Amino acid sequence: MIFIVVKFKVKPDWSERWLDLVSDFTRATRQEPGNLWFDWSRSVDDPNEFVLVEAFKDDAAGDHVNSPHFKQAMADMPQALAETPRIISRQLDGEGWDRMGELTI
Repeated sequence: MIFIVVKFKVKPDWSERWLDLVSDFTRATRQEPGNLWFDWSRSVDDPNEFVLVEAFKDDAAGDHVNSPHFKQAMADMPQALAETPRIISRQLDGEGWDRMGELTI
């Protein structure tokens, strides 16, 4: 799978509107056949930083970045961003989340 984490630093006046701005993008991406997950979180240390954790089946990442909703999101997001997003993108073995061995419930 392709595992991606992106940190988005938004302008303070966009911090309460960010999730609305990306809602169509989020919904469309989650409906892609190769999407495994696409989850937003907000930093507990910086209210202007949002973290996106996403994963795709190996052959689906290309379809994602070439989709109309991805292109639209890339056009919509800059108005709200304070800086260029930071990303980690890696290909990993597996197809989903594993259970944590050190803490079993």
